[in-house]
Amino acid sequence: MKNQKNIAVVGLGYVGLPLALLTERKGFNVSGIDIDTKKIEKLRGRKIPFLDDEVEQYFIKAKNISFSADFSSVSDSSIVIICVPTPVHENHIPDLRPVIGATEGVATHLQKGQLVILESTVNPGVCESVVLPILEKKSGLRAGVDFHIAHCPERINPGDKKWNVENINRVVGATDAEGLRLAASFYESITTGMIKRMSTIKAAEAVKVVENSFRDINIAFVNELARSFTKLGIDVVEVIDGAATKPFAFMAHYPGCGVGGHCIPVDPYYLIEYAKQNGFEHDFLALARRINNNMPHFTVERLRNGLDEIAHSLKGTTVAVLGVSYKPDIDDCRQSPSFDIIRILKEYGADVRVFDPFVPKKSTAKSLDEAVQGAQAVVVATAHKDFKELTPDYFVNNGVKVVVDGRNCLPKENFVKAGIIYKGVGR
Repeated sequence: MKNQKNIAVVGLGYVGLPLALLTERKGFNVSGIDIDTKKIEKLRGRKIPFLDDEVEQYFIKAKNISFSADFSSVSDSSIVIICVPTPVHENHIPDLRPVIGATEGVATHLQKGQLVILESTVNPGVCESVVLPILEKKSGLRAGVDFHIAHCPERINPGDKKWNVENINRVVGATDAEGLRLAASFYESITTGMIKRMSTIKAAEAVKVVENSFRDINIAFVNELARSFTKLGIDVVEVIDGAATKPFAFMAHYPGCGVGGHCIPVDPYYLIEYAKQNGFEHDFLALARRINNNMPHFTVERLRNGLDEIAHSLKGTTVAVLGVSYKPDIDDCRQSPSFDIIRILKEYGADVRVFDPFVPKKSTAKSLDEAVQGAQAVVVATAHKDFKELTPDYFVNNGVKVVVDGRNCLPKENFVKAGIIYKGVGR
């Protein structure tokens, strides 16, 4: 190990690249590692692989950062941080292959005295049962004696102007006391948020899946309310806004056409599967996942209901789907419910046009006008700012008869007054 100021970051996506740039700004020499050679070429050409104005500004100014597709720079680093994706298979079983691959790459170059931090979201137990054995076997070194292992689950919210990788609070756990001290000291040196030291590395692993499962459950609750209130003729958004006036014991969550992103639709499965392996069935979490996974189907049913009012069948109807990213004003499409909506529409025989100004590669139309002109129906699947500003007149002038507001982001009353059949999620 040559320099205490040398840091290696493995995985240069939405989590790893912002962290690498933050670490560089705080005075460290950063080696960025990613097995995606096209991504490395782009980064070497001073282009970031995703849309983020703030990250791009920092990237332009960064000087002490290099990029490579191999792991050789690990041997010169005092701290190695793994930030690779942790998806699930189609059967919802956690897919740890990216973590295993990254760990094997690190282990080949591991040196005495180094600290390895896993930021990737994993179920409790992975650091000790998967990461640690690989590092020890391939390096011939002993954890807690020759090197240290810590876990600091990533917390990043793409597009959030308030909370970012520099100011958000973090939790840290480690397999030994010295590893905990080193990891906490590192994060305290690069962030302004609070660093909470957990008693065990397993507790740190559990934090991330619990906080995202909490959100998933609450979203499932309001999604179920939306389906119920649709039958009851009650506007669920109005009710939630009313409940939110209570100054305690209520946290407003809102329904939508589905749950997307790299965390909420994935992390609960990590806890569900780990608990199942240890003899416990998470019925509540599993139910929440089923409810949220069914929202694209409910959204299409709302469209079918609207078309029924004008005696139209979904088969043969031209439908414009607006938005494929999982949240507003970003280009991140991971686990986006838009793709399920598009698939279901096509299964019903609809002629589907797709447009997202942030994701041109996933759009079938080159512009909003091209997507909407001549379409009988529109599904707003992402609440992009440009979509929220669309007026009823715009849809009327383009011949649109039915608008399904999958994010409840349009002024319902204005659309109804304009004679458009408006269907929201629970309103």
